[in-house]
Amino acid sequence: MTTELLIGCGQNKEKKIQLKETNPEWGDLTTLDSDAAHDPDVVHDLNVLPYPFEDNTFDEIHAYEVLEHCGRQGDWQFFFDQFAEFWRILKPGGHFFASCPAWDSPWAWGDPGHTRIITEGSIIFLDQTQYEAQDGKTPMTDYRSHYSADFEPIAGQTTDDTFGFVLKARK
Repeated sequence: MTTELLIGCGQNKEKKIQLKETNPEWGDLTTLDSDAAHDPDVVHDLNVLPYPFEDNTFDEIHAYEVLEHCGRQGDWQFFFDQFAEFWRILKPGGHFFASCPAWDSPWAWGDPGHTRIITEGSIIFLDQTQYEAQDGKTPMTDYRSHYSADFEPIAGQTTDDTFGFVLKARK
C-alpha cells in the first residue's frame, strides 16, 4: 500500500494531483496541519524543521496551497532546507505533488498570509542536473554547497491562478 502524507491539510482532504500511474484514491494516508482544529493525524508547524517523520517514510507527499505560507521570499536557506526535508522523508523514487498560487495570480500576494512565491523557475534549483547543465552559461546561482537533495521535475503547469508541479526524489 502506498504511504502518503498530506501537509497543510486543513478541512479539505481531497487528492488533487496524481500521475497516471499513481492511485487517484488515498492509500495509507497521514495528515499534517499546524491547526489541531482541523483534526490532523500530526499537528506540526511546517516552518519548524525537521519534520517529525523518519527518513524514507512516504511514497508520496501532497502539498496543496500551503507552501506559499512557509518561509519568506528570498530566504533561500529555508527554501532549500524545507525541500531537503521533503526529500529526506520521501522514499527513493517517491513523488512530491504540490500546488500554489501562480506568480501572476491576484491571490499570490493578495492573501496577507502568503510569504513566498514558488514558480517553475524555482523548481529548477531543486534538480542537481541543472547545476551541471547551467554551469557558468546562465546567471543561475549555485547552491550546491548548501543543498544536496535532488528532485527530478516530472510535471509543471500553470492553469487559471494555480501553479501545480510534481517532483520525483532521486536517491
